[in-house]
Amino acid sequence: MWWSRLSDKQRQGQHWEQAALAHLQGHGLQLVEANFQCKGGEIDLVMRDGDTLVFVEVRQRANAEHGGAAASITPAKIRRLVRAAQLYLVRFAETPPCRFDVVAIDAGRLAWLRDAIEV
Repeated sequence: MWWSRLSDKQRQGQHWEQAALAHLQGHGLQLVEANFQCKGGEIDLVMRDGDTLVFVEVRQRANAEHGGAAASITPAKIRRLVRAAQLYLVRFAETPPCRFDVVAIDAGRLAWLRDAIEV
Protein backbone atom coordinates (compact mmCIF):
# COMPACT_ATOMS: atom_id res chain seq x y z
CA MET A 1 0.00 0.00 0.00
CA TRP A 2 1.37 3.46 -0.97
CA TRP A 3 0.57 4.88 2.50
CA SER A 4 3.08 2.55 4.18
CA ARG A 5 5.88 3.88 1.96
CA LEU A 6 5.48 7.42 3.30
CA SER A 7 7.72 8.78 6.02
CA ASP A 8 6.19 9.95 9.30
CA LYS A 9 6.60 13.54 8.13
CA GLN A 10 4.86 12.80 4.82
CA ARG A 11 1.99 11.02 6.61
CA GLN A 12 1.63 14.02 8.93
CA GLY A 13 1.58 16.34 5.91
CA GLN A 14 -1.14 14.23 4.28
CA HIS A 15 -3.15 14.33 7.51
CA TRP A 16 -3.01 18.14 7.71
CA GLU A 17 -3.80 18.55 4.01
CA GLN A 18 -6.90 16.41 4.53
CA ALA A 19 -7.85 18.51 7.58
CA ALA A 20 -7.38 21.70 5.54
CA LEU A 21 -9.47 20.25 2.71
CA ALA A 22 -12.30 19.32 5.08
CA HIS A 23 -12.19 22.80 6.63
CA LEU A 24 -12.37 24.55 3.27
CA GLN A 25 -15.13 22.25 2.01
CA GLY A 26 -17.03 23.04 5.21
CA HIS A 27 -16.91 26.68 4.10
CA GLY A 28 -18.33 25.88 0.67
CA LEU A 29 -15.16 25.54 -1.44
CA GLN A 30 -15.03 22.66 -3.92
CA LEU A 31 -11.94 20.56 -4.58
CA VAL A 32 -10.66 20.77 -8.16
CA GLU A 33 -7.30 19.04 -7.69
CA ALA A 34 -4.98 17.98 -4.88
CA ASN A 35 -1.19 17.98 -5.02
CA PHE A 36 -0.77 19.48 -8.47
CA GLN A 37 2.88 18.96 -9.37
CA CYS A 38 4.82 20.40 -12.23
CA LYS A 39 8.37 21.33 -13.08
CA GLY A 40 7.88 24.75 -11.48
CA GLY A 41 6.61 23.54 -8.11
CA GLU A 42 3.58 22.11 -6.34
CA ILE A 43 0.19 23.36 -5.25
CA ASP A 44 -1.30 21.53 -2.29
CA LEU A 45 -4.95 22.17 -3.13
CA VAL A 46 -6.70 23.78 -6.07
CA MET A 47 -10.23 24.74 -5.03
CA ARG A 48 -13.16 26.62 -6.49
CA ASP A 49 -14.88 29.35 -4.47
CA GLY A 50 -17.79 30.36 -6.69
CA ASP A 51 -16.19 31.57 -9.93
CA THR A 52 -12.78 32.02 -8.29
CA LEU A 53 -10.01 29.46 -8.60
CA VAL A 54 -8.16 29.24 -5.28
CA PHE A 55 -4.59 27.96 -4.98
CA VAL A 56 -4.07 26.78 -1.41
CA GLU A 57 -0.76 26.30 0.38
CA VAL A 58 -1.03 24.20 3.54
CA ARG A 59 1.70 24.85 6.10
CA GLN A 60 2.09 23.12 9.46
CA ARG A 61 4.41 23.76 12.36
CA ALA A 62 4.48 22.03 15.74
CA ASN A 63 4.94 25.38 17.46
CA ALA A 64 5.30 29.06 16.62
CA GLU A 65 8.88 29.33 17.88
CA HIS A 66 10.23 30.56 14.56
CA GLY A 67 7.26 32.67 13.48
CA GLY A 68 4.76 29.92 12.82
CA ALA A 69 3.42 28.19 9.77
CA ALA A 70 2.38 31.26 7.76
CA ALA A 71 5.72 32.94 8.37
CA SER A 72 7.48 29.90 6.91
CA ILE A 73 6.36 30.84 3.40
CA THR A 74 9.46 32.40 1.92
CA PRO A 75 9.70 34.63 -1.16
CA ALA A 76 11.24 31.65 -3.00
CA LYS A 77 8.22 29.50 -2.06
CA ILE A 78 5.88 32.23 -3.28
CA ARG A 79 7.71 32.34 -6.62
CA ARG A 80 7.34 28.54 -6.97
CA LEU A 81 3.62 28.74 -6.09
CA VAL A 82 3.01 31.48 -8.62
CA ARG A 83 4.95 29.60 -11.30
CA ALA A 84 3.00 26.39 -10.61
CA ALA A 85 -0.28 28.35 -10.75
CA GLN A 86 0.73 29.87 -14.09
CA LEU A 87 1.45 26.42 -15.47
CA TYR A 88 -1.84 25.14 -14.07
CA LEU A 89 -3.72 27.97 -15.79
CA VAL A 90 -2.26 27.15 -19.21
CA ARG A 91 -5.10 24.63 -19.67
CA PHE A 92 -7.78 27.35 -19.58
CA ALA A 93 -8.92 29.24 -22.67
CA GLU A 94 -9.72 32.22 -20.44
CA THR A 95 -8.09 32.81 -17.09
CA PRO A 96 -10.65 32.66 -14.27
CA PRO A 97 -10.37 35.02 -11.29
CA CYS A 98 -7.74 33.56 -8.96
CA ARG A 99 -6.39 34.00 -5.45
CA PHE A 100 -3.81 32.39 -3.19
CA ASP A 101 -4.93 31.23 0.25
CA VAL A 102 -2.90 29.72 3.06
CA VAL A 103 -4.09 27.23 5.63
CA ALA A 104 -1.66 27.64 8.53
CA ILE A 105 -1.62 25.01 11.24
CA ASP A 106 0.30 25.89 14.39
CA ALA A 107 0.38 23.40 17.27
CA GLY A 108 -2.74 21.72 15.87
CA ARG A 109 -4.73 24.96 15.45
CA LEU A 110 -5.90 25.63 11.92
CA ALA A 111 -6.24 29.16 10.49
CA TRP A 112 -7.54 29.88 6.99
CA LEU A 113 -5.89 33.00 5.56
CA ARG A 114 -7.84 34.12 2.49
CA ASP A 115 -5.96 36.04 -0.17
CA ALA A 116 -2.80 35.63 1.90
CA ILE A 117 -0.36 35.87 -0.99
CA GLU A 118 -0.62 38.88 -3.27
CA VAL A 119 0.84 38.69 -6.74
